[in-house]
Amino acid sequence: MMIVTTDTIAGAEITEVMGYVKGGTIQTKHIGRDITAGLKGIVGGEIKGYNEMMDEARKLAIHRMVDEAKKKGANAIVGMRLQSSTVMGSAAEIIAYGTAVKILEK
Repeated sequence: MMIVTTDTIAGAEITEVMGYVKGGTIQTKHIGRDITAGLKGIVGGEIKGYNEMMDEARKLAIHRMVDEAKKKGANAIVGMRLQSSTVMGSAAEIIAYGTAVKILEK
């Protein structure tokens, strides 16, 4: 599955638009990450535990979006975007979305 953030794919022709697709997940923090984050808040620095959590969440959201595109018969997704938001104090939502299309490579 080709995924691009652009509306077109160089060297390919979009032959059919299958429609909007999305995938999402909500991730929560756990006590170990909270303790580390609290300490980093005092001394400064990168919070690697949260980076790992958000990276896993992005991968899962993209995977779910791809699954939805495959079910529609698409072989590519154009205009892909990622968005995050806080759901509550200890949870973040990640959404991946785009337009599922069929392409013909030239």
